[in-house]
Amino acid sequence: MDNSSSLDPKEAKILVVDDDIAVRLAISRALQRVGYQVSDAESGEQALELMEDQTFDVVLTDIRMSGLTGVDLLAKIKEKSPDAIVILMTAFASLGSAVDSLRLGAHDYLLKPLSNQDIRQSVARGLERAYNLRRRRTLLDTIRSNIQELTDKEQQPAPRPAPVSNSLAASAPVMTIGPLTIIPGHYRIQVGEKSINLTPTEFDLLLYLAAHRGRIVPCAELVREVRGYTVEESEAREVIRPHISNLRGKLSQAGKEADLIDNVRGVGYRLSEPGSN
Repeated sequence: MDNSSSLDPKEAKILVVDDDIAVRLAISRALQRVGYQVSDAESGEQALELMEDQTFDVVLTDIRMSGLTGVDLLAKIKEKSPDAIVILMTAFASLGSAVDSLRLGAHDYLLKPLSNQDIRQSVARGLERAYNLRRRRTLLDTIRSNIQELTDKEQQPAPRPAPVSNSLAASAPVMTIGPLTIIPGHYRIQVGEKSINLTPTEFDLLLYLAAHRGRIVPCAELVREVRGYTVEESEAREVIRPHISNLRGKLSQAGKEADLIDNVRGVGYRLSEPGSN
């Protein structure tokens, strides 16, 4: 892996989406001059078609377009790739669209008319975040491996947990935390005979809390280490809360004993040691 703090512009792939051809081409040219590989689309629908065939490091999209809006496109992109870097652009700013875009995970929200400097700076920040997310993913993979090694060493001869009910366990190591059987690499956990699918963010949150189990982890730390960017604690709570809520809901459906996540109000979240409650 490249040890630089961001992607090489010549390697970065950018997609510009705007139904105004003049705006689209002007933004594309401004980014091409920096050295980025730039593609463009005149609609959200065309952008999705392009993304079926290739991967983009950053997507810049106008919000007000006929057919699929920029916010709709953001939602569809995030469904497939939660870590995708999407920058929204608009000449018709509203509090509602700004709030919706941030809730859906937009990286930035730019107001037209845009200067080339504004565009380049936003894209550069987006690429740095993309790089950090990849680093975090590598770190989490290392944590998975280390947890598995520790789990193997700590296990004493005893009846093993109920077998995982699918063939995934045959091709991947599993680890157990209380009633939870966690299958790294497949975003899946199991409680008894019940198999639960998690989103990548939910899985990584559970994994990070597991690596620091027993400790109260502040929300800002969870955003930094799992999502790959830095925000103030108050904003971090808003980012993390829905993911933790969804994760706890899935764990609760498998049984009360499976919900090991404690919310320490005003401080953060903690994965309880099994049997500590």
